[in-house]
Amino acid sequence: MAGPPAAVAAIRRAVRASISDVQLPLRVAVSGGADSLALAAAVAFVARRDGYGPVCGLTVDHRLQPESARRAETTAAILTDLGLEPVHILTVRVGTEGGPEAAARSARYDALQERVILQGGCVALGHTRDDQAETVLMGLGRGSGPRSIAGMQTYRGFWWRPFLDVPRATTVKACEALGLPVWDDPHNHDPAYRRVRLRREVLPLLDDVLGGGTSAALARTATLLRQDLDALDALAAQWQAEHRATGEILPAAGLAELPTALRQRVIRLWLICREVPELGSVHLDEVGRLVTNWHGQGPIDLPGGFSLSRTSGTLTLKTQTVHGRRSPDLYPREP
Repeated sequence: MAGPPAAVAAIRRAVRASISDVQLPLRVAVSGGADSLALAAAVAFVARRDGYGPVCGLTVDHRLQPESARRAETTAAILTDLGLEPVHILTVRVGTEGGPEAAARSARYDALQERVILQGGCVALGHTRDDQAETVLMGLGRGSGPRSIAGMQTYRGFWWRPFLDVPRATTVKACEALGLPVWDDPHNHDPAYRRVRLRREVLPLLDDVLGGGTSAALARTATLLRQDLDALDALAAQWQAEHRATGEILPAAGLAELPTALRQRVIRLWLICREVPELGSVHLDEVGRLVTNWHGQGPIDLPGGFSLSRTSGTLTLKTQTVHGRRSPDLYPREP
């Protein structure tokens, strides 16, 4: 008996390769585009066949377009037809902070995260290899450090991205083969959005100049870099354990002798574990100077109302303010 079309087989393989390690119950976030619809179809099939229980469908109404409510209802009906149960429409209010693209993403992730915090499990997201390449390029452009260039991970907190090795073209072909009605979001063609220009202008130009395969190469680079960063994280955790870095105190002795990459990793890991939010390279550089260029300077301010000082050979972290301090995002948002 003939098997499924190649594209359908590919998306099912991708889901089956990583589904065994996710937290149940399963949820799939679906916009109605090819990537997320293909994901919903593949997760529903594998979960049903391999016994992972019911799969919940989630679609978000951002209320940014006149027909957004109807579009969400149509998407919900498709998910029901695919066998997802229950299916929920999450209506959000999109703010203005960071621009329209970032504000919509923030509202969407907040709604999805709230659902999981209340009920447990995980949320599957349909980011593909092409999205990974765009994320790497954006990280390069921002100069925001190796972790950003390392891109998205298959597992990140309660987020699950099984399609990071799947090209976008494969999800489109899978939807065609399955007869799924794909919605083409007008925002995907609006050059006001940075990702749209990367997708439609920058990556095609790079393919032309470099002879093709740019998205795959960028995604492969992200994977290799992520392996190096994971190794650094493990070494940093080992250093903290050996030097009894506990509570609010990090011993400065020995830090200055470490290679810069490892020293910054120790500092970053320690601050993240203490729930200091929104750390950037400028903050890590300031903390690093307390270690390598110590001359009696006073405390430095960190995001979230924290203060860091060096006293008697140790770095001490204190909370400046309690009221009004933003709770850190335990599972940082990714594109």
